[in-house]
Amino acid sequence: MNTRWKILFAMLLAIFLPAKMFACATCFGGTIDSPMADGMNWGIFTLLAVIGTVLLTLLTFFIHIIRKSEALAAAAETSAHSPQV
Repeated sequence: MNTRWKILFAMLLAIFLPAKMFACATCFGGTIDSPMADGMNWGIFTLLAVIGTVLLTLLTFFIHIIRKSEALAAAAETSAHSPQV
């Protein structure tokens, strides 16, 4: 029961606090065109590019493995049905 009260308190606190309380040090009171905001945006885009590249590489690898597995299964099936001498 104690955990429910903590969760309720945290939710109420999050709902009723001003939006600036959630801003990071770069965004709090800063302008949109500041060099620090530009650096933060470039950092975010760089991390997105790195994560996207890694995920795309993993997806490509798994597609390659699936195709190889299907080709191997098809080859095994055709060799099993062919007459053996």
